[in-house]
Amino acid sequence: MKDPNVPADICRVASSRNRGALRRAEALSRVALVCVDAMARMQPCLARNELTAARAAGWTAEPAIRRTVTRLAVLRKRAPVLRRLLGAATGPRYFYAGQAYYNHWYLSRELRLRGAKTWLYDWDTNPASELYYHGRDERPDLSAPDARPRLAARVVDWLLGYDVFAFANAHALTFGWQVDTALGDLGWEPGAALQLARDLGKVIVYLNNGCLDGVTQTSFARWAGPESVCAVCRWRNTPAVCSDERNRAWGEFRNTHADFQMLLGGNRADYNLAPNIREVPHAYCLDPEVWHPDLPVPDEYRLASSPGQLRLFHAVGNFDERTDESGVNIKSTHHYRRIVGELKAQGYPVEFLFIPGRVPNKVLRFHQVQSDVFLDMLSFGWFGATAREAMMLGKPVICYIRPEWLEQVRVEIPDYAAELPVISATPDTAGERLRELIEQPRLRAEIGARSRRFAEKWHSSRAAAPVFERIYRQLQANTRAGRVRAPIDIYPGGVPFVR
Repeated sequence: MKDPNVPADICRVASSRNRGALRRAEALSRVALVCVDAMARMQPCLARNELTAARAAGWTAEPAIRRTVTRLAVLRKRAPVLRRLLGAATGPRYFYAGQAYYNHWYLSRELRLRGAKTWLYDWDTNPASELYYHGRDERPDLSAPDARPRLAARVVDWLLGYDVFAFANAHALTFGWQVDTALGDLGWEPGAALQLARDLGKVIVYLNNGCLDGVTQTSFARWAGPESVCAVCRWRNTPAVCSDERNRAWGEFRNTHADFQMLLGGNRADYNLAPNIREVPHAYCLDPEVWHPDLPVPDEYRLASSPGQLRLFHAVGNFDERTDESGVNIKSTHHYRRIVGELKAQGYPVEFLFIPGRVPNKVLRFHQVQSDVFLDMLSFGWFGATAREAMMLGKPVICYIRPEWLEQVRVEIPDYAAELPVISATPDTAGERLRELIEQPRLRAEIGARSRRFAEKWHSSRAAAPVFERIYRQLQANTRAGRVRAPIDIYPGGVPFVR
């Protein structure tokens, strides 16, 4: 299905332009590699320490391994010289280090279709995370005897083969513990690969992922709303997850190392007030065909329905971990149980479809498409991935939208704020909003159709690809000009919230 927001002729032009720029960049990167090897031959002492450390760590003296170690040493110790050469080799080459739910996966696929070179390296080996991921290009495996040297060789490939490096999630501005382990064998400290990418002039982009990302717990608790968000959060007294000290240390690290950062939904406090942080809804993108209103449902996932019954969808991933002993969580499950119970007592034909377990995201959508209204957080102040999926499926969403955050978004993206179809409600008003939707089928249909249009425009991967081409090109141009964190233009009609 064609995306009306991205005309086909524009895609063809972009693809042709990207492929031409990619060929030039790849050719110049090959020249850079020749220069690296030449420096190694002329100055063999550059790699002395790394070669000694590698031998002590059990790496063999095979020519390919020595070459990898030497190249890494030259890249690190001659970074200022190589930075100028690599700056001339930039093109549409985008590397995604780690997952961002499924957002990076679908964005990288669309950019690849438009002629860019993209790669998603997934270093998260936690099996519990697989529920949310939809694909990857590469995953490390340190079980083989030569796994660490091979991974070190891949670091060389990445640093010479890509120009923009995208990261996501708090405390994950890294190439992963596996890369740190491999380079640690050479005597390098954790995080050295990220620093080397910066030293070589690579653009470092970061995607924000929640309340504790750049904001201390004390500051977040000050936001006005229907109830204290921190008071209903399972992690409020778990410093290993969220505390002023931990959040502050992360915010300082993140703001030091990222050239450009993206978020959505305000929360502009503490480290989120940096001028290089912008509202970018397209960063949180999904495939409009994977979540299509006419999604076929396999027989094993079909839900039985009674005539006239409305299905209210509410899901909480990792429910047990995120819910305290009294049944309270930040997703407002405790409120919705009460509200739905009241609606049933009043005679409304509603079903509370609550998914608390570990259902794979690709399976969850089959339950979602059979639902009528989605119930999201009633105190946090913004919506998350489930609401974006709901809108893409053409479903109404109830969620508390903090007015102050909406106005922060409006400054940068007036159209997004004006078009947002989410029905804002609090624990005290959500029941009334639900009654309106139950009693007015046309209202549900109208909001659902508007939600689909909104999601296609602002959260589809096809609409996101040209936006990110524009973002990445400006960031690369600024880096070449020595203005790494200079402002960029993203959306018409808006201005940066922090200037």
